[in-house]
Amino acid sequence: MRFEEILFDAGLECPAGLGNKICSGVVTDSRKVTKGCIFVCICGSVCDGHDHIEEAIKAGASVIVAENVRGVCVGGAAIILVENTRLTASLLYNSWFGSPAADLRIIGVTGTNGKTSTALMMLSIFEEAGYPCGFLGTVGYMSVGRRIIAEAEMTTPDPMTLYSALAQMKKDGAEYVFMEVSSHSLAQSRVGAISFDTAVFTNLSEDHLDFHGDMESYYKAKEILFSQCRRAVINIDDAAGGRLFRSLEDSRADKKSCSLEEGDFCALMPRPIGSLGSEYALKTASGLHRVFLPLAGEFQIMNSLQAAAVALMHGIPIDRIRRAFAAMKGISGRMEPFRGHEKQNFDIFIDYAHTPDALEKLLRSVRAFKDDKARVILLFGCGGEREKEKRSMMGQIASRLADFTIVTSDNPRGEKPEEIISDILKGIDKEKPYAVIEDRRSAIEYAVCTYARRGDILLLAGKGHETYQIDGAGKHPFDEREIAREALSKLYDK
Repeated sequence: MRFEEILFDAGLECPAGLGNKICSGVVTDSRKVTKGCIFVCICGSVCDGHDHIEEAIKAGASVIVAENVRGVCVGGAAIILVENTRLTASLLYNSWFGSPAADLRIIGVTGTNGKTSTALMMLSIFEEAGYPCGFLGTVGYMSVGRRIIAEAEMTTPDPMTLYSALAQMKKDGAEYVFMEVSSHSLAQSRVGAISFDTAVFTNLSEDHLDFHGDMESYYKAKEILFSQCRRAVINIDDAAGGRLFRSLEDSRADKKSCSLEEGDFCALMPRPIGSLGSEYALKTASGLHRVFLPLAGEFQIMNSLQAAAVALMHGIPIDRIRRAFAAMKGISGRMEPFRGHEKQNFDIFIDYAHTPDALEKLLRSVRAFKDDKARVILLFGCGGEREKEKRSMMGQIASRLADFTIVTSDNPRGEKPEEIISDILKGIDKEKPYAVIEDRRSAIEYAVCTYARRGDILLLAGKGHETYQIDGAGKHPFDEREIAREALSKLYDK
């Protein structure tokens, strides 16, 4: 691709003398510079690409994109100065991969909780309606037919991975792409080259304050998505969602509200059906429509309502939506029922709940359908090197809503597990039954083999779809399903 083409598509002036020359690529890591490439200087939390301009030039970079230039490090390459190199990197990667974002109808979902479930529900509906679709989110990056392009390293991928994945989806014939859009990716302009067809807001609760600093900054990051969309679907039952909806009054976006009470789309008369799911009346402009959702958890009602709202806005008939919901088999790590042995006489659910709000919704959902004699057993921990404030909050929620709590490790990363557990215990009510088992494998075995009895509900919370654990030594295989299956075998196959 010629420099003139890639720079023009990204909205940049091509330096004199480079127009017809071939660009070898776009990189943001100076260690990956090749002769004839564009090196974009990114100011990261640990490293600043501007510090590596000189070595990038020595390695053969033809163009340096920077926010500032430091003295002697300018010879031998053309310099393009921009205000935001992160945004420019997204524009350049989109251009490099053939501008796929312009040829796909991309629907983005943002919020603290519910992004994965809502996006996957939309994927199921649009597939049921016959559309070839792609997906980008926490559980993986998938092209048409749910073919895995790559495992998810983060909820919203880095720009190179993102626009490369979109290009592959375009090549595979995708028409729609459903995408989880994290607050980090919005703050870092990773999705800056995308004009979203529709943006969905699920909810906002405390999370990622180690990155954003405060809730207002967190909200403002989420708000960015709604400046890049043609349509908006917003949960107005959430306080932040109500604020966002009101803020869009002067926006050109076609905005619709979702509510369990009063809105453009409503889920009325919700009724849980044990652990089998829920029923509710979907209220639209055309009237009421009975919906059965075979997914446990009251929180899934709002997720499905927003998914249905998006589908209806795109002209998908209600019967297709109802059929897609009824056929759903569950969502990996989202209130996922697990049966690992034919003799298993208590329920196990695996859930990704790793914030106070998500943990409370999980526990309340279970308590809403459990039998009177059933005990709710909660096993959870908190991630290391993440905001410490939520640890004691989650301990308080566990004591209040679980009948027995097992405090263990999650992904301790570089922190000592015992210190994380100590923070959780500050919120635990010592008058309520609980146990501390630092090793998560041992904790699961104890819960399955020793504590759970007939009719109980065991919740393995925090890791959800993840099949690994991260500690100070790195990333290791850790699949709770396999561990629970082994524990059940020990229990029943004696």
